[in-house]
Amino acid sequence: MPASTRIRFVLVGTQHPGNIGAAARAMKTMGLARLVLVAPEKPLDEVALRRSAGAEDLLGDAPVFATLAEAVADCRLVLGCTARSRRVQLEELLPEVAGQRAVAKASEEGGEVAFVFGRERTGLTNEELQLCHLAVHIPSNPEFSSLNLAAAVQVLAYEVRMAVLEGQAQPEREPGYGEAPASHAQLEGLFGQFGETLDAIDFHKGRAPESALRKLRRLFMKADLSEQEVRLLRGILADAQRMARLASEGRN
Repeated sequence: MPASTRIRFVLVGTQHPGNIGAAARAMKTMGLARLVLVAPEKPLDEVALRRSAGAEDLLGDAPVFATLAEAVADCRLVLGCTARSRRVQLEELLPEVAGQRAVAKASEEGGEVAFVFGRERTGLTNEELQLCHLAVHIPSNPEFSSLNLAAAVQVLAYEVRMAVLEGQAQPEREPGYGEAPASHAQLEGLFGQFGETLDAIDFHKGRAPESALRKLRRLFMKADLSEQEVRLLRGILADAQRMARLASEGRN
């Protein structure tokens, strides 16, 4: 299966249907077909169809999700496209490197990949960026940095296309080779249990928990955990929660 079939472009909270149509056209010119929509403000209309200019099939096949977490739940790599630095600290890639990373991951067995694009005016929220493994920044003119959504999609789709054509993808793994990488949903389950465990052992001691949880999230995102490793960590956390519960009962 070609790597490009495992790469999806996710548009979050798009405000103008015409931009969705133009993004579909940009994708199709680069041989990409998986468009995903998250909570668009308006339904697709005649303007969207007109601006897709031959990519109407991508619009018709595009699933619509209520949240970004649902849209990327099965992904092994999620790249958030952002125009500026945010409080959420992610490793930031240039488009060329992002395309190479995406194709390499998509060439692995089960290597589902998502490029995520935010709203036209405000981009992705910090909470949405926290669901991403890496950030992608297009180095536009700092004096005029506003980039149309479809133009940003075109830049990233082109880089994916180039990575495919230049053979920069890693070879596909044989079935059964190594350990299956953890899915996005499995990682989110791990992060949720980390939060519960840190509360149970009073790790924060009155301090705001967000900083520690952000750092743990970055640490484990970089580790590229397998399903087995996530199960091991969750087992350790479950034991820590059990011991904290016993200690609490002993004090009462």
